[in-house]
Amino acid sequence: MKPIFPSAVLTVSAIIVGSCLLSQTSAQAKACDAAFYDKLRSSPKDKDDRINVTCDLQLKPEDVIKRKLVFSGEAASGVSLDCRGATLGDKKMKYTTTSPTVLVRSQRQGDGGSWSVPRNISIRNCKIIGNVRLMGLGPNGEAEEVRKSSLNRNHTANAQKNAPSGISLDKVTIDGLGGIPLYFGPGVTNSALRNSTIRGKSSKTAIYLDAESAGNVIADNRFQVKVGREMIAVDGSARNIISGNTFENPLKGGIFVYRNCGEGGTIRHQEPRSNQIINNRFTYKSSIIAYPAIWLNHRDVGKWYCKVNPKYPFGSSLDPRDRAIDNVVSGNRFEGALSPMVIDTRRTNKLGDNR
Repeated sequence: MKPIFPSAVLTVSAIIVGSCLLSQTSAQAKACDAAFYDKLRSSPKDKDDRINVTCDLQLKPEDVIKRKLVFSGEAASGVSLDCRGATLGDKKMKYTTTSPTVLVRSQRQGDGGSWSVPRNISIRNCKIIGNVRLMGLGPNGEAEEVRKSSLNRNHTANAQKNAPSGISLDKVTIDGLGGIPLYFGPGVTNSALRNSTIRGKSSKTAIYLDAESAGNVIADNRFQVKVGREMIAVDGSARNIISGNTFENPLKGGIFVYRNCGEGGTIRHQEPRSNQIINNRFTYKSSIIAYPAIWLNHRDVGKWYCKVNPKYPFGSSLDPRDRAIDNVVSGNRFEGALSPMVIDTRRTNKLGDNR
């Protein structure tokens, strides 16, 4: 067996260090009182189905929480939720982009110019029905605040400064109902999904890493979800670690790395580079009609919405190519695979020991 790349070897220590950092929560968060716990377990009335969480919360294994949980702004920083096997959500409820089962979001301040940002939140041992969303300037790359920010050179720094950071999801199960089960919004950094399972269904991807997000970890998870696209989209997202995961029958694709250059009028600044996709397992019942498991520079062809605009000489407005560069793809295994499983359209990445 050939040795994997040195940068991939460092991944183990990177994950360990990241785990320690993300598992630390602020000692300032107080335990939720009995009144809050009673409200949490009560049935939603009318349209009032959300509840803001700003205290440490430990559930009972038999709990079924039908209210949507919101961790909003700095007030939620340092909060820990341990479900202890309890269920969040209900298959009869409607979950949307802006109203998911669990929402961790930055909150616009009254002055209109600044944001209150949640950091270092731990969510563990939960059975989640529906979807989880981490949201900064907007729910996705086409949101108006994201688009306006993208017209400035400092967009990546601005998006990251104002997006959730240090959000840890550990030992959770997410049952998708059709929407994307887990969405890392623009600018989300240093957050993680570990030791978890995503199942159910999604009309799109299982996980989306949106533009300007960076330094996130997706490790040691199992993907049993039926998707309409690739399992994980890495869209203008950098320095992430995707390691030790098992993807079951990913016929529509496993991990695609690209950049949606100008979709929705938003300039994508950050290149999808320096990601590590290592030691993952892809299992197929049949791969005769399967898309590649890992596809780098996936969107370099057919971008009808890409335009070079001299008024904004930066990011995808200057160069609309995917620019997936210096990513490491190593140690991945493909079982039952017959068709080519790794494609690097522009050969700008480090590939090796993928079998």
